[in-house]
Amino acid sequence: MPLKKFKQNYRKTKYILYKETLIDWKEHFWAFIGSFVGIGILAYIQSIHFSGNDAVYLIGSFGASSVLVYGIIQSPFSQPRNLVGGHLISAFIGVTVHKFVPDIIWITAPLAVSLSIVFMQITKTLHPPGGATALIAIIGSDKIKDLGYLYVISPVLIGILILLVTALIFNNLTSNRSYPSHKQLHLIRKKFIHKIKKSTT
Repeated sequence: MPLKKFKQNYRKTKYILYKETLIDWKEHFWAFIGSFVGIGILAYIQSIHFSGNDAVYLIGSFGASSVLVYGIIQSPFSQPRNLVGGHLISAFIGVTVHKFVPDIIWITAPLAVSLSIVFMQITKTLHPPGGATALIAIIGSDKIKDLGYLYVISPVLIGILILLVTALIFNNLTSNRSYPSHKQLHLIRKKFIHKIKKSTT
């Protein structure tokens, strides 16, 4: 029995590795365009409102989110609920820990990340870059720390909404890519496209 299970797991792993290493130029093209536009918009906002190297809108966790929402669009971690919920919960927890826990980095940093993971699990909004969003609230520049709970709204909420809208546009431009990966939503989309095609013929 254990040998049979081992063989099954081995075959699954082999298949996943095979699928992940296939080169699909269309997939790579749309992942590049989507992430370029999403991060580009954030960088543009950053350049207009803030000078110098103190990045407020370009927080590191947005780069990690881009990998998920443009590169691995079928992953449960990439879905809108996870993207928005994971970042917002983590940002709120990060700011709360920074405000109410004594400023001891070896306590505040792990506490913010660990609480974020648990609350994302509880709310079913697990999004790995959320941990970085919580951590940035603790270790970020003074400009970010001075935002307090505004950090949750701007840059976090505004930033993820920009990434989400960009993902909804660029991940649905071809028939091969569909985002979010929700079966019922895809059925509605197919019916809608079918109706449009019927009305034009």
